[in-house]
Amino acid sequence: MRRILDFIVSLTGLLVFGPVILVFAFLIWLQDKSSPLYLAVRAGRDAKPFRMVKLRSMVANADRIGGDSTAGDDMRITPIGTLVRRYKLDELTQLWNVLVGDMSLVGPRPNTLREVETYTEAERQLLSVRPGITDFSSIVFADEGEILRGHADPDDAYQKLIRPYKSRLSLVYVNNKSLMLNIRLVFLTVLAVVHRAAALRGVATLLAKNGASEDLVAVAYRTVPLSPGSILE
Repeated sequence: MRRILDFIVSLTGLLVFGPVILVFAFLIWLQDKSSPLYLAVRAGRDAKPFRMVKLRSMVANADRIGGDSTAGDDMRITPIGTLVRRYKLDELTQLWNVLVGDMSLVGPRPNTLREVETYTEAERQLLSVRPGITDFSSIVFADEGEILRGHADPDDAYQKLIRPYKSRLSLVYVNNKSLMLNIRLVFLTVLAVVHRAAALRGVATLLAKNGASEDLVAVAYRTVPLSPGSILE
């Protein structure tokens, strides 16, 4: 049933948003005459590599001149790329990965192979399901670029401020996954576009209902600055 819903929703999404994707693909190509798509190698279910399709928001070959983490003030981001990132347009193209079965609509965000190699035993549970376009962590850390803005080493800041909580949030999803939870997370993802605070309150409520710890629920509200966390072993 889940795979059928993924297929239907992703196909519908590509048909509906296809014109938007094509317009931005053209604008991206126009700025530097390079491919508007970035095929990012990511670890899928059971760590199997796949190519995640993204609208390119950075200069060509950006992965060769910088780290994996991207701060909001990263000089590699192009003018059109700023819009792509602000409105999450690069996630629309990932509907293709859902359509072909590499990803699901809901699931832990796919990581680079290099990042997966550093996973702890607890984090490796994230590889037991298909990665997704959204889950708890995607909503809570939708502003990842802004969190990393101003840090001299974005990769280090990501490891200390985001990864510990992101992994814990995704594990809550993996341990409680259900069709109803998926529907609620998709709704909250859409809500976050127009009313982020309300979406975060919804995420915090869902986390509490699904047995998340008090400190993780508090992080989900995002009302206080993030402090370095500990990665689950």
